[in-house]
Amino acid sequence: MTNPFDFQALGAMLQQLGAMMQSGGAASGPVNWELAISTARQGVAAVGDPGVSPADEAATSAAVDLAETWLDDTTDFPRAATSSASWSRSGWLEETLPAWQGIVGPIAEHVQAVTSSGLPSGDLSNVELPEQLRDAFPGGIPPEAMSMLGPIMGMAQQMGASMFGMQVGQGLGALAGDVLCSSDIGIPLTSDHVPTLVPANIAAFTEDLSIDADQVRLYLALREAAHQRLFAHVPWLRARLQGAIDDYARGIRLDTERLTEAMGSLDPTALSDPNRLSELLGEDAFTPEDTPEQAAALSRLETLLALVEGWVDDVVSLAGDARLPASVALAETMRRRRAAGGPAEKTFASLIGLELRPRALREAATVWRLLRESNGVSARDALWNHPDLLPTHDDLADPEAFVQRASAGAELDADLNAELEAMSDDTGDDGNGADSDDDGNRA
Repeated sequence: MTNPFDFQALGAMLQQLGAMMQSGGAASGPVNWELAISTARQGVAAVGDPGVSPADEAATSAAVDLAETWLDDTTDFPRAATSSASWSRSGWLEETLPAWQGIVGPIAEHVQAVTSSGLPSGDLSNVELPEQLRDAFPGGIPPEAMSMLGPIMGMAQQMGASMFGMQVGQGLGALAGDVLCSSDIGIPLTSDHVPTLVPANIAAFTEDLSIDADQVRLYLALREAAHQRLFAHVPWLRARLQGAIDDYARGIRLDTERLTEAMGSLDPTALSDPNRLSELLGEDAFTPEDTPEQAAALSRLETLLALVEGWVDDVVSLAGDARLPASVALAETMRRRRAAGGPAEKTFASLIGLELRPRALREAATVWRLLRESNGVSARDALWNHPDLLPTHDDLADPEAFVQRASAGAELDADLNAELEAMSDDTGDDGNGADSDDDGNRA
């Protein structure tokens, strides 16, 4: 019996696959960044991208300069930069892209590894084909077609890179129209520590508030400058956050059953549109494993984010509450914005189900405030000297107990330092711990 194999149908599908790959350029890794950037730019263009005017730059500069002056009295961390910047939406996208490549890349690599582990390899004769291919091969895969199917399986990774690139681009495009400053998502996206605002987004944000625009800009400048000071003077913090994200990514799994169903129902003629595959997979195709290790990784990430945001809240509150009439109201607005799903949550949740949400933000802010009220600004900021000194997830559930322990430790350190200084004074001017006689001879 002859096999009524339709080589024309297979050729048409390969052409569509090739068109999809070419539309976004060749992917050299787990994310097709060319497609991601193109998609993000389209998203920015869709919502509009007002340029940054000289008036915007002057307003940003004035707000940051005043904010830095106020912060000098509320933290031991000095000003991180002597300048400020104003970005358009497309400017934010271009300037933060290297950081996103570093953040998303390792996650995508893991997802690609998980995806690849589920792909068939070697002998393809027993492969369960999608419906469209079953129609093309009603009598099974003939030997002459076997060599043509191998490249299809190999193109799956390229297809995955395009799909991930499309998702990243859509997320970044939406994010560019939402972020208020360079530190809005809680993790550092620049390395020069220059406080930077996005005037177009701040203007849109202010429209929904009954607060003077100058107060809103100044409050956001306070938050931005505080973030930059913290990351500039706590060198291990950036790597710690990236490590927490990577730990979480290791627990990501791919819903292979859904992927199989999606591929089985995907019309080959629609393969040139990666949006179609994203729609079929849904936003939760990449989900975290429900394991104790994954829960611990998520807890570490959320706790560290909460500590960063809580510290910024305390520093900004101390600087602005007595000077800025709308400070308290704006602080509550920002907390609600994060709790309701701000820009960070939207981006990472749409990518792989990762929510950068500081769930214990209020508790973390309470810890920093109590520490400052009990021991002063220097004692509060000194906890950033080493990650092991920071409150844990359990500590945030009982801020008062942590502050008591920290205060007791601070008193012991102070007593020890006083004793060491006294001992140093007793050893003589040379400080070497040996007694000297009147002639300067050592005993």
